[in-house]
Amino acid sequence: MFEKGAYVVYGTKGVCKIEEITELDMKGSDEGRLYYVMHPCFQKGSTVFTPVDSGKTVMRPVMSREEAESLVDGIPQIEVLWEKNDKERERQYKEAIKSADPREWIRIIKTSYLRGQKRQAQGKKATTVDERFFHAAEEQLYEELSIALEKPKENIKAYISERISVRQD
Repeated sequence: MFEKGAYVVYGTKGVCKIEEITELDMKGSDEGRLYYVMHPCFQKGSTVFTPVDSGKTVMRPVMSREEAESLVDGIPQIEVLWEKNDKERERQYKEAIKSADPREWIRIIKTSYLRGQKRQAQGKKATTVDERFFHAAEEQLYEELSIALEKPKENIKAYISERISVRQD
């Protein structure tokens, strides 16, 4: 069970802060059942209610600063998804997003970026599927790194580029 005030990654909602752990006095909620009341950190005005004992959606603590730095340092070694079949690649993208695993998000980002570069070299546009999942994975990753590293989300891309280039010099 998570504590009040904790930051968690909640499914595809992204990083949420647990504001309350309480029983809900709402129609449809089980009497005596505890719920997390959470606010997504990057979606102002939004509230998420989920049972403490629910296992339907992946919910995990936000990585620590050390874990975030290690993840960023390891980006060059993370493999891309080399799936030729478009439908199968889209299925893999969906699974990777739902997994709430930052390494899987990086795989999507790297794969769709490289596919986009290859298509651009052929005079084609990136596919809608690649673009959609690229942005979804980027959002999830940057949100979590923003909280873990205590940096504004809009600075995360530059932070990653800088850290990786320093490591490769």
